[in-house]
Amino acid sequence: MKWLKKGLIFKTQNFNDWRDNSALQPTPLMFDDRVRFYVGFRDKNGTSRVGYIDLDINNLEKVLKVSEKPVLDIGEDGAFDEFGVVPSAIIRHDNKIYMYYAGYQLGKKVRFLVLSGLAISEDNGETFTKHTSVPIFERTENEMLFRVPHTVMFDNHKFRFWYGGGSEFLQGKDKTLPVYDVRYVESVDGKTIPKNGITVLETKENEYRVGRPFVIKKNDGYLMFYGFSSEDMHYQLGYATSIDGLNWIRKDEDIGIELSKDGWDSEMMAYPSVLTIKNTTYLFYNGNNYGIDGFGFAELIKE
Repeated sequence: MKWLKKGLIFKTQNFNDWRDNSALQPTPLMFDDRVRFYVGFRDKNGTSRVGYIDLDINNLEKVLKVSEKPVLDIGEDGAFDEFGVVPSAIIRHDNKIYMYYAGYQLGKKVRFLVLSGLAISEDNGETFTKHTSVPIFERTENEMLFRVPHTVMFDNHKFRFWYGGGSEFLQGKDKTLPVYDVRYVESVDGKTIPKNGITVLETKENEYRVGRPFVIKKNDGYLMFYGFSSEDMHYQLGYATSIDGLNWIRKDEDIGIELSKDGWDSEMMAYPSVLTIKNTTYLFYNGNNYGIDGFGFAELIKE
């Protein structure tokens, strides 16, 4: 596999409002004439709200529209999403759009908790209404602090989710480090999520997290793109292959894309998503400081 970097596709601008900085975790949805990326825009206080960026499907470097208002806002005081909402997975279902999103809550003994809610759009993705004010990916005994889906597929009359899950922070040199890996669960309706998932991709030695599993079907099998990091290494991108979507083989060394020598993705590459548009496959991702500059893309030139 080999990717050709194309650079920043959306650069954060000084909107001087809720879109002050960052375009976190670009989560794509295809339309006939455009590709829409739902992102988490941060304000000056670091609080994220969900908006979108429309790109011309015939020229991905052409931005058609940036949402003027959040399509999904933070929760009320005390809610699981009171300190931020970030899109994580999206799917069309029953003439509606289901957006699964990460809700952030800050703690005292732990730095933060991240659980997932569901928001539903009935106006083709312009506005979303929260299904409930509590998370549908609620905490469990095995996933006390982190439980967020990053891929959802509707297959054989069921929803299939690949998600990040974990229960602890490790003490690092300068701060605590969130520990999570990739897990899998199924749901009949996409709204009622069983408590017990299974771990399908674990961290390697010295890694403390592997996350943002973006899964696609490919050649009668599956590919998963994700980020992984250790204390001495910021997020970098990896990928794995699978026949059934459950048993995975990591092939990080073959992903064919690396940190740049300088610039917006020279320290970090994170939160990948992959789309094939008009027979060309593209990788979209955030760069340094979790996407503070926006997000960029690369074109697949060798499989």
